[in-house]
This record gives sequence, C-alpha cells and structure tokens, in this order.
Amino acid sequence: MSGAETGFQPGDRAVLGRPGIAALLQCLREEGYRLIGPTRRGGAIVYDEIQGAEELPAGWTEQQEAGRYRLSRRADEALFGYAVGPRSLKHLLFVPRLRLVQLRRRGGSISRTDEPEAPPRLAVLGARACDLAAVDVQDRVFVDGPHPDPDYVARRRSLFVVAVQCGQAGGTCFCVSMRTGPRAERGFDLALTELLDGGHRFFVEVGSDAGASLLARVGAPRAGEDDARAAFEVSRRTATQMGRKLETDGIKELFYRNLEHPRWDDVAERCLGCTNCTLACPTCFCSTVEDVADLAVDEDRDVAERFRRWDSCFSLDHSYLHGGSVRASLRARYRQWLTHKLATWIDQFGTSGCVGCGRCITWCPVGIDITEEAAAIRAGDGAVAAGKG
Repeated sequence: MSGAETGFQPGDRAVLGRPGIAALLQCLREEGYRLIGPTRRGGAIVYDEIQGAEELPAGWTEQQEAGRYRLSRRADEALFGYAVGPRSLKHLLFVPRLRLVQLRRRGGSISRTDEPEAPPRLAVLGARACDLAAVDVQDRVFVDGPHPDPDYVARRRSLFVVAVQCGQAGGTCFCVSMRTGPRAERGFDLALTELLDGGHRFFVEVGSDAGASLLARVGAPRAGEDDARAAFEVSRRTATQMGRKLETDGIKELFYRNLEHPRWDDVAERCLGCTNCTLACPTCFCSTVEDVADLAVDEDRDVAERFRRWDSCFSLDHSYLHGGSVRASLRARYRQWLTHKLATWIDQFGTSGCVGCGRCITWCPVGIDITEEAAAIRAGDGAVAAGKG
C-alpha cells in the first residue's frame, strides 16, 4: 500500500505521544521485523535486539571524552537522551563474521553449500544522522562499487530505519564539521525528534512510503507548526554543542603533503595497535578470510568452511605480502588509517571516510583524538621527518 493511500506520504509530519512509540514497535513486529534499538548492555547504550519500548534507555545518558565513557542518570525520562554508543549500524549490514561457503565430504564425494539463510528483516530504532551518513558511505563500497556484495545488498534492502534526531551532542562529537549531522535529512523511513517541553512527545517526519504506511497503522495525528518549530530548534541547539571540531578545508591535500610529518612518530609512541578505533568506526570495512576444517574420524562428517570476518589495517597481517608486511611499524599503520580516512577515501569514493561520530576518540584506550592529530598536522604543515618511511 502506498503512502498516498494511507493518508501520509514522504515529507509529511506527525506527532506521537510516548505510548505511540510502543505502538510503533508493536506494528513493526506484526509486520515481521526483528527490532533493533538502543538499550543498556554491559555499562553502555548499544544497538541490540529488543522486544519493545520498555527496553529503551529511559532516563539515561552518557558522558564521553577521549578514552572515557560513563552512563549517568538524566533529570527526566527521555528515551533517546544520549549521543552515540560504541555500536553503529555497521554490524547489522557488514556483519562481523559471515560464512561464505561450506564443503562437506560424504562417501568420497564433496558437496558445496553457499550461505543458505536469507538475512532477517530488521527494523532499527534510534539511528542517528552520523550513522545514516556512515551507511551511505558503506553503500558506495558494497552496493555502488564495481562488485556489489550480495549479503550486504540483501541486508540493506530489508532494513527499516526509524531515525532519531539528536537532542544532545556528546563530548567527542564533531558531525557539524563533517556536515553529517546532527540532523538527518534522508536515509530513513521515519525520523523522530523527542520533545520534552510542554509534554513528552515525538515529532515524526516521513521519509518513505513504507514509513507512511506504518505511521497510518499507528494512527498518528498530523503535527502542527508549533511542534515543527520546536523540533527544528532541538537540532539547531544540538549543533551548537559539539564536543570537538575538525577543520576540513583542503584536508586531502594537507595529508598528501605531510606523509613524513613528525607527528606520525608522536602518535605511534602512544598507539597500542589494539584496533578499537577501526572496530568502533561505522565506515571501516577491512576484512579477511579464514578457513575452518572439522575433520571427524568418520569421514562422512568431514566439513570445511570459509568465513569472512572483520579485520583492521592496524593488524600486522593486514598488509602482508609475500615476504612480510608492507606496514611493519605502528607509525606506518596509523598513518595509513588516518590518511585513508580523511584523504585518500575522498579520491576513492568521493567523500570523506569520517562522519564525525567521535567513536574512535571515545573508545581509544589511550585517548588518541583524530581531531587533535589532524589539527597538529595542520599546525606543523610542511614539517618533515627525513628517513621515516
């Protein structure tokens, strides 16, 4: 059923009370979606499977700085009163471990089974503007590239997105610098702005026919101009709260002419090579292939499987060619990551690989700050450390 037939269409606006969020999630479950939403797990607010609105982090927020993340209580019962947690949408689309093929030996013959399961239909609640910008970046790699990834494409097509416009920025956020937020303009089926003044309610923007149909099922009334103005004021205010800033003018050329900057030595002395930044990053897509064999005594049960799993350009093996690793030092590996993220990515995909979510800053154990490193290189533009390849 199209949005026009239900009374709503893309671009329309509605308003929901807090009970309407529960009704929205219930309708999604009735349509066969598994619900993924923000919830408290292991001392953080993460995207995880939920059953309903009662699992949302009502009244919770977080405090983020370089190498620091803490949950704390809010003075109200906001459902989405936080910035971003350690997980993005990446693990839902570019899954951490994917079986590519299974080989089974029975009676002297070998049969092959490609990954048989169709991906689940997922409905994500709470996606932020930076997360949607990151999905757009990964779409360029896995959907629009010369060799589309069939698993990613299938998961992407079955994803229903209920975005939430940020009502507060985190201490490591800098999406304004990257022009990726805090307000999502596209990439969603529905977008919510949580309003707390004058009654707890949600301003809803329709982004697709599927979103329009769902909203009609919930029975949401259309929003008035007062709610619209209040919602846009939330986004305007959040844009003034950024915890970080990154100067992007001429950034590609800046990094290209500073490949031997002494700052690379400085950051290498602090970097642990732990890969946290790349795993938390919503756009990093490095992967490797592993083969697993289960050779039983009874040869009829012999099985060999090949998996794709996440990797990182910070691992020594990632740049291994015959005879050794191309990037043997942490200096070289950090330089590769940051230069790719802020410079060479632009040449490859027409956009930066950074969306300003700040996760790499928050979840670095030693608090290395991408905005600080970029600023230091800009401040010493032209400095050269000779012989440091």
